[in-house]
Amino acid sequence: MAACGGCRFFVLTLRTLCGTSRSASPCTLPLTKHRTLSTSARTYSLDPFPSGSRKTPAQVGKPERIHPPSSGGIQRNLSAVAVPLQGQFRPLCRYDPLDLGDVDENTQKALACKHLRRFIVDPSLAQIVTDHLAGDIDDGKTVIFECNPGPGVLTRALLNRGAQRVVALESDTNFLPELKDLESKLEGQLDVVHCDFFKLDPIGHGSMKPPAMYSEKLFSDLAISEVPWSADVPVKIVGIFSQRNVKNILWKLIYNLFERCSIFRYGRVELIMFISQKEYTKLVTRPRDYKNYQAFSVLWQMACDIELLHEEPLSSFLTVTKKTGRPSSKNTQSQNDNLCLVRITPREDLFNSHLTPLNGSTLVVMLKQCLAKRKSRLIEQINSWSPGSGSELISKLGFLDDTMTGDVYPDEFKRLFELMEQSGNFTESWLYEETLETTNTGHL
Repeated sequence: MAACGGCRFFVLTLRTLCGTSRSASPCTLPLTKHRTLSTSARTYSLDPFPSGSRKTPAQVGKPERIHPPSSGGIQRNLSAVAVPLQGQFRPLCRYDPLDLGDVDENTQKALACKHLRRFIVDPSLAQIVTDHLAGDIDDGKTVIFECNPGPGVLTRALLNRGAQRVVALESDTNFLPELKDLESKLEGQLDVVHCDFFKLDPIGHGSMKPPAMYSEKLFSDLAISEVPWSADVPVKIVGIFSQRNVKNILWKLIYNLFERCSIFRYGRVELIMFISQKEYTKLVTRPRDYKNYQAFSVLWQMACDIELLHEEPLSSFLTVTKKTGRPSSKNTQSQNDNLCLVRITPREDLFNSHLTPLNGSTLVVMLKQCLAKRKSRLIEQINSWSPGSGSELISKLGFLDDTMTGDVYPDEFKRLFELMEQSGNFTESWLYEETLETTNTGHL
């Protein structure tokens, strides 16, 4: 049947309107489709964060398929709709999130690792972490370094939350192709670097083969410049401390901090890391706990603000063994233990006219000697460095002669060091000679 020109125009117009309606961007979906967890702000409590009935990857040999409490189906459908044509960049949008996968598929990807490592494979745990970083992300100024992202679950969660620049420092080449592919689809929000954060700045000089790297090269390649110590935090390091040598890593970091070298050369770099409950307890131990109060505790408390953000059962993480590349059932820690998400922020007022990066290592050695015997008298320790100086310094600090080294608070140790620097009686002591030897032979 023939149709008049007017009818044909009407049909074409109707089809055009219907087509436009069907192809509406998923970014126009209402805000209620985007999940926002309601969590408490930073807390000093040691009470574990309630994990509810969420299954964890370490509870069974073959993990169950688990979706986060949010509308996982909607999230996955939105990601599917938004997949770009090859060669095009994928725009970031709060209502068009990157797919975080589920526990099962993320676990299979993580098993490509052949080294002893822990992974975040549960999207709901990744979202808990990003919720605690909401303020850091929303200011839009800070670069986030993620240590060993593996399958990239937390990486995508950070980007979904709105992080403007994430640097994925991955040591295992098995995870680089997928991370690089994600990098190519974004417009500068993600940099992927073959680098092991925990092997930055090894002792020695010369050419370096990845994943080991000098921090100077890393920051230079990323176009991150030094800022004054009094400036805002320029970089935040996020990840999980290695369980193999965490204490050595923390000692290396504290030396670097007091000498303001390595990553701390670029400013007050902040650590937001998962650490074992045992090591966290050592970090925050107070005086008169003669068993746990150590130089390690004093130095970190003196140099940094330490905040407990969250506690998560160890079983929530996937632990891969070194040789088999399979989930570990025999961990160095009990599956009932927790990992603590801790924010460690260097103090803006750490350095002054008496404590500088030039003598910072001297302070470290002094405290190691002082606290080797926590029940020894402080006056005797001072006199061993400079005979006859103990009574004067003890008096200036307002201490009694029987004050023990394990009774002294971090800020009081700092004041003691400043008085020693002012007195001029300690420059020829064996304390400084040992400092020189320690500096020449390495910190650990």
